[in-house]
Amino acid sequence: MDATSKTSFNIFRMVGTAILGLFERTGRLVHFIARAVYHSFIPPYFPSQLWRQLVDIGYYSLPVVGMTALFTGMVLALQSYTGFTRFNAESAIAGVVVLSVTRELAPVLAGLMVAGRVGASIAAEIGTMRVTEQIDALSTLSVNPFKYLIAPRVIAGTLMLPVLVLIGDIIGVYGGYIVAIYNLGFSPGSYLSQTWDILERMDVISGLVKAGAFGFIVSIMGCYHGFNSGRGAQGVGAATTNAVVSSSILILIFNYLLTQVFFS
Repeated sequence: MDATSKTSFNIFRMVGTAILGLFERTGRLVHFIARAVYHSFIPPYFPSQLWRQLVDIGYYSLPVVGMTALFTGMVLALQSYTGFTRFNAESAIAGVVVLSVTRELAPVLAGLMVAGRVGASIAAEIGTMRVTEQIDALSTLSVNPFKYLIAPRVIAGTLMLPVLVLIGDIIGVYGGYIVAIYNLGFSPGSYLSQTWDILERMDVISGLVKAGAFGFIVSIMGCYHGFNSGRGAQGVGAATTNAVVSSSILILIFNYLLTQVFFS
């Protein structure tokens, strides 16, 4: 075999190895997701674990989601005013703020904030349990790790992110209201009237559906990378990083797909 043929063979081998590795990782992830969903619907349940995750994912994430939504609404009102004054379209600011917040900004930003906070925490916690063999100890005690560790986190993430986004919708719209009334000189009654006139039920529902999907993504990716963490502190750190990065990328991808479904 000459040098050119050997080089071509090595290139094809590397490409084939990469493709097979991608399929292998995808298959492991799909199998993990299927097991997690199955054990989320089939008893027995662990109410204490579920309640702990509901509080951790929902209640303790509320400050960061609320602050993000508030200042996003305020900045959006300012930027909209700056742009719309060039076209004498200041009256559209209320509609732009409420539609942008409810449809896109609240679910996406809340998902990214929760991915950074909760996804990393889940991956680090479960990864540490993998390294210290606590997961193996659960199996030895006849406790299914998917029932005890994975299912409560997946259920809590899927349920609590829509609650956070609904609260973020209210706070974000209120942030735009504050700037419009006290900084830009809008009439409170007129601004609220325009907000209610432009807002439709589907705008809120689409954002909440997105939030449920994003909550599932964040929790499942944190659990997957933590459950399959490598050994040692370096493995836990890599699992934490991979959980946040993969969650953020999937949130942006599924945001487009769900937007296409709702508003195409």
